[in-house]
Amino acid sequence: MATIMIVEDEQAISLLLKYNLEKEGYETICIAHGNRVISAVEKSNPSLILLDWMLPEMSGLELCRIIRNNPEYKNIPIIMLTAKGQEEDKVRGLSAGADDYVTKPFSVPELLARIKTNLRRVTVVASTQKKEYVFQDIRLDTVQKKIFRGENYVRVGPTEFRILQLLLTNPRQVFSREDLLKEVWGNSVYVELRTVDVHIRRLRKALNEFGPDYIRTIRATGYSIDDHEVEE
Repeated sequence: MATIMIVEDEQAISLLLKYNLEKEGYETICIAHGNRVISAVEKSNPSLILLDWMLPEMSGLELCRIIRNNPEYKNIPIIMLTAKGQEEDKVRGLSAGADDYVTKPFSVPELLARIKTNLRRVTVVASTQKKEYVFQDIRLDTVQKKIFRGENYVRVGPTEFRILQLLLTNPRQVFSREDLLKEVWGNSVYVELRTVDVHIRRLRKALNEFGPDYIRTIRATGYSIDDHEVEE
């Protein structure tokens, strides 16, 4: 069952959307303040976001950019729902990363149709993506968001999960710290290079509890996943 996040500070509109979406069988999450959206997305990982432009504390435009720059959530469809109906506003919304743009007042049947279209597109894309990566006895399941070492479940944080997925996608390829920052954290997030080392150590510790170390350190260069001897 798809979960739709409704980001709207006008209670009447939020209730209207909630009623009609739940009538169609969707689960809903309602947020009225912009500064609460990112933590709510991290907690619930919604299937689609209906995002108002004008919000208290943080604009929908800014929120859209933040979500799009996060590798973990960048593929969540975003439909901007706003009273800003000028062509230049629509261009700004789409340029910020929105997948669709609906102006108020809106037709509920049309909006529902657009939601179904965007969810269908994501389903098609997901079905073409690889669902599992394996290296030796390490297995990463992208559907369940879980990592296994043999028969053992390996507990890691979301950042370590993304690092391992990148390494498993490109086995034996060396990634510099700069490469990892760009691919895992995104260009818009400021993170010190040594932060990469911290997360690599956490990932190693979790994986090595159940087997040999396959994360290779290339001195003054970066990291790779390899079944050769690790160089420290």
